[in-house]
Amino acid sequence: MLKKIGLLVGALFLLTPQTVFAAEAQSSLANEAGWLTLLPPLVAIILAFITKNVLLSLFLGIFSGTIMIEMFGGANIISALTGGFLDLVQLILDSLADPWNAGIILQVLTIGGLIGLITKMGGARAVAEALAKKAKGPVSTQVITWVLGLLVFFDDYANSLIVGPIMRPVSDKMKISRERLAFVVDATAAPIAGIAVVSTWVGYEIGLINDAYASIGHDVNAYGIFLDTIPYRFYNILMLLFVLVTSLTLREFGSMRTAQMRARNEGKLIAEGSEVQAEEEEDEELPAAKEKATIWNALIPIGALIVFSFVGFYTNGRDIILNGDNQQLIQLMKDQPFSFTTFRETFGASDASIVLFQAALIASIIAIIMGVAQKLFRIGEALDIWIDGMKSLVITGAILLMAWSLSGVMTQLGTADFMVSLLGETMPAFLLPTVIFVFGAIISFATGTSYGTMGILMPLAIPLAAALQPENPEFAIMSAGAVLTGAIFGDHASPISDTTILSSMGAGSNHIDHVKTQLPYAVAVALVAILFGYIPAACGVPIMIILPVSAIATIAMIFILGKKVDTSEKLKGKAK
Repeated sequence: MLKKIGLLVGALFLLTPQTVFAAEAQSSLANEAGWLTLLPPLVAIILAFITKNVLLSLFLGIFSGTIMIEMFGGANIISALTGGFLDLVQLILDSLADPWNAGIILQVLTIGGLIGLITKMGGARAVAEALAKKAKGPVSTQVITWVLGLLVFFDDYANSLIVGPIMRPVSDKMKISRERLAFVVDATAAPIAGIAVVSTWVGYEIGLINDAYASIGHDVNAYGIFLDTIPYRFYNILMLLFVLVTSLTLREFGSMRTAQMRARNEGKLIAEGSEVQAEEEEDEELPAAKEKATIWNALIPIGALIVFSFVGFYTNGRDIILNGDNQQLIQLMKDQPFSFTTFRETFGASDASIVLFQAALIASIIAIIMGVAQKLFRIGEALDIWIDGMKSLVITGAILLMAWSLSGVMTQLGTADFMVSLLGETMPAFLLPTVIFVFGAIISFATGTSYGTMGILMPLAIPLAAALQPENPEFAIMSAGAVLTGAIFGDHASPISDTTILSSMGAGSNHIDHVKTQLPYAVAVALVAILFGYIPAACGVPIMIILPVSAIATIAMIFILGKKVDTSEKLKGKAK
């Protein structure tokens, strides 16, 4: 495989005349290189399709860009390879040395450590078990599974591995097919983690947003932009609504309806002939936690993370404003310190990379103190657990560094400028968010990762949107939202996605059966997101109109396409 990759990348370079690079060395790369400026993202995308390895693909995409820059400077192929590698290393070092980037990586790792502590203390499982006891019928079981998925908002992996195994026995009792359980779990995991104001996703998303705006010379508050994109995450929002409505109405269509009919009428929770890869997940709690686990082991640390995040956003933003030169805002801070406008301005001005890291660190300390006080572990053991939790997100930090570096090399080459000149003349502006959404879905579906897709597309989407409609900042925001939600749609539907695999394993469903039953639902919601979301939004329809209309369209689709699969009368007491 590596040999094929090397041959592919080598061919791309050999097919490019070296004399062209030498002759155009002193010219603007964006104007002179033309299509060649698209080489780095294309290499990353093509190799992601071939290898399914986003980290390697991003690395080679950056390397292709640094080699091009060297060759535009007059270097021969040997010197370009050497200089390109050194430039690549420098790009990564520069990305890591940036205080904002360093803060983002630290907070991502720290939240990973916190999740590790909570899991080992048995807090997440205790919350899940407490909710599972409330399930009395097929409707309430699915709704509680959905609610539990919302509560485990901080990480999609944790969501899939916690919710599925806990709700599986209850779901089986209510004759809910394993495919349906896997769908409910999967359809709440990434969609809620992607839009949660505090999660393992936040640092990655705001890091990409900040870098994309910086590439066009815009100094913005990335966390504020992240919050602004939430109303434009149509797929995330509508999918969460879709799961709730189908759970309440018991309406299904397509292959999912077949699975539900089989489970409730024949009692077959898994399709005949299908095999389940993993019926049981390894129990990750500490032995002592199984006896002493309480919901407070999860609620207090997570609550502390949220509370201290909000307090930090306010205090950090307030300090920044008071030390600035905007006298109007300074006076507002003094006259109305707790007004809605003050909160909005302080949250917008705050440095999220610092605040989230501080909040996650405080929450981790609280979790450690709780665990030691309950004699679940000693301080040394707690630190080991915390570090192990961080390890699960090291790959996220690595991908983030590569994505930042790819953005940097694309900025040097003028890739976004070339795309603006190319698409600005051929594509109607109102189609851009839709095209971004679809392109993101295709890449993430083929690669099985939303993170890598976001890293590839964000540096292109925001500069392009800002150039096509410079007078409309909302256009860039909705385009950023299209990147983030398109990547999640493709990842959600992909059979090679980590979250899809974990959801099927956690629910005890055959993986391919899960994918086949989930795909029609994902595509249906995506079509509603495009037709009633991105196209009207890009045409200027207010978001306050789009959201309720798209929600109504989603509900109408369920009632038009879906048929009720209600055999609850066969359950004891006709429980609901």
